[in-house]
Amino acid sequence: MKKLNRSTANLDATLPVKVVQFGEGNFLRAFADWMIQKLNDEISYNAGVAVVQPIENGMVDMLDDQDGLYHHLMRGISGGNIVNESRLISCIQQCVNPFNDQKAFFELAVEKELELIISNTTEAGIVFQNEDVPDKGKLAITFPGKLTQFLFYRYQHLNEIESKTLAIIPCELIDRNGDKLRAAILNYIGLWSLPVEFQRWIEESVSFGNTLVDRIVPGFPRDEIKQIQQDLGFEDNLVVASESFHLWVIEGPKALEDIFPASKSGLNVKFVEDLTPYRTRKVRILNGAHTTMIPIGLLYGLETVKETVEDEFMGDFVKKVIFNEIVPTIDLPREELEEFANNVIERFQNPFIRHELKSIALNSMSKFKVRVLPVIEDYINKTGEAPELLCLGFAGLIRFYMEGMQGKHSFLNDDANVLEFYSGLDPESSPENLVKMVLGNEDFWSRSLTNKDLLVQSVTRSLELIIENGAQKTIKELNHVTGNYN
Repeated sequence: MKKLNRSTANLDATLPVKVVQFGEGNFLRAFADWMIQKLNDEISYNAGVAVVQPIENGMVDMLDDQDGLYHHLMRGISGGNIVNESRLISCIQQCVNPFNDQKAFFELAVEKELELIISNTTEAGIVFQNEDVPDKGKLAITFPGKLTQFLFYRYQHLNEIESKTLAIIPCELIDRNGDKLRAAILNYIGLWSLPVEFQRWIEESVSFGNTLVDRIVPGFPRDEIKQIQQDLGFEDNLVVASESFHLWVIEGPKALEDIFPASKSGLNVKFVEDLTPYRTRKVRILNGAHTTMIPIGLLYGLETVKETVEDEFMGDFVKKVIFNEIVPTIDLPREELEEFANNVIERFQNPFIRHELKSIALNSMSKFKVRVLPVIEDYINKTGEAPELLCLGFAGLIRFYMEGMQGKHSFLNDDANVLEFYSGLDPESSPENLVKMVLGNEDFWSRSLTNKDLLVQSVTRSLELIIENGAQKTIKELNHVTGNYN
């Protein structure tokens, strides 16, 4: 079998480096690079990518060994149809390990057509450290420190560069990621006593976007790789698989959209003035539905997300939770919310991804606080009623942890304080007392919830039903009472 490289793939043409990308992992290769490839293929974007390895031990050597080439597999459900397609990604033109080759790293900073910097250095990557003061000729420790050095080198050579502006779009999964990266860079400018003119250039000529990214990327399909390589006709050791759904919401100045014309290729990229409602939408619909279904699904006797959504009664439960109780709490057009919600259901049904409920049950208490509790409170404030199914999910959460302390769920894993609290509860206590104990734990919720009568009453009723009848019968009966999903 042919080893994948530009010679065996008959790719002679090179592209100008318009994008420098900090990060070479699965996510960026299945998300940003896939998008750039589509733009190159479909609207002649003509953008090459230079990948920079942000940490000392990475994958740049493997990527360089294949001349920057790899295949992306897109597998999932879209519009009710199975999607299973491959695309050769050839936009990566250069792979740089700055720890071994600082010269190549700084040469990227003066690329004449460079206009966009993308990053994904994990949630811990965007950080400022007072002790990060590199000696002359040394790289900074942190990613923002290295980026400051990179940008300062470009600033020093502006007279050699036609374009004086840059856009920076981080993909790290933290809130206000662009603002935080910009702040870290400005802090390093001050810490290192760099020229005020450089700071002014950053403030006036470098645009930072805050972003929300959404795509499930299982990564390298290890169990199937031999057959996949056979089908592709290449020995590709960097195949990356993802679902078909993708979303990139970018908040920032219009210059970002001019530089990255993703909408021209029909990509699901939104340039917005405020991404807050989109973050709320994702956290509440996708993550909130996940968190709600997992404990009750495990009590019901199911194993995977796909099984849960496709079960006659649990599937109805999940859809009613989303459409009837979560969607009404989000401040976006109903049509847009329903489209996203339908996409979420399809994603949950993806036959190519096995999401085991027990593997994503980790830290369910803290997840419930962030993802579900705000929905319950907003629903009560808007309607004057408790959302019955979300409260059933809350009761299921309590029952799941109670059973876990009795040895029924050996995989139960959470903070030691959470487990210690549940182990101290008397399983013979009344459902009302158990609910009040959990809702009154200020360490869980940052406040006591026992003064919320509608919440206490609804969760108590649901817990009584689960204890008396079991999860299956409770779900079936409560689904019948709550009618259809809208």
